[in-house]
Amino acid sequence: MIDSTNITGIILAGGKSSRMGSEKGFVKYKDLPFISHVVNAMKPLVSSTIIISSNSAYDPFCDLRVEDEIKNAGPLAGLYSGLKHSTTELNLVLSCDVPLIKTEVLSTLLNPELSKFEVVQFGANDETLPLIALYKKSCQTSCKKLLDSGERRLKVAVASFSSYTIHPEPHIEPLLKNINTLKELNELQWS
Repeated sequence: MIDSTNITGIILAGGKSSRMGSEKGFVKYKDLPFISHVVNAMKPLVSSTIIISSNSAYDPFCDLRVEDEIKNAGPLAGLYSGLKHSTTELNLVLSCDVPLIKTEVLSTLLNPELSKFEVVQFGANDETLPLIALYKKSCQTSCKKLLDSGERRLKVAVASFSSYTIHPEPHIEPLLKNINTLKELNELQWS
């Protein structure tokens, strides 16, 4: 596994949370906010954490909180902002709405044999998951160019990078699920 002193954890928490109806990072699961679950899973693998959000309530959960450099430009802008403020070559990037994620699962992204790739991400249910991924800091330049051209889609950016997708065992896939709605939250609470 790659040495954690060369990895920054970046958590994107700047979304509008319109489908959830309240700020997703602070929605509770098992008596802890989603952000705590994500930070707890990430922390053993990184040297520091950055949260991308304009909400200062996230300050206790990270070493640094930064706002999007480019406002209202979606997760691509969040990724760019995180990479810009990172001081390490490697960056473990997650959204704040994956409360089931585990350290052991994330550690599979840190395979030294995959170090030639700019992005190592998970794939599940025939989709790629660019918000549970390892990014090289060098991706920052391409992110900025895409944002300057008006592109907002993270999957378009990832398609332009050299990337590798890890397809986990079926029993791991539920741990990668984004919880976006109250219905999904209720299903999670009762599962």
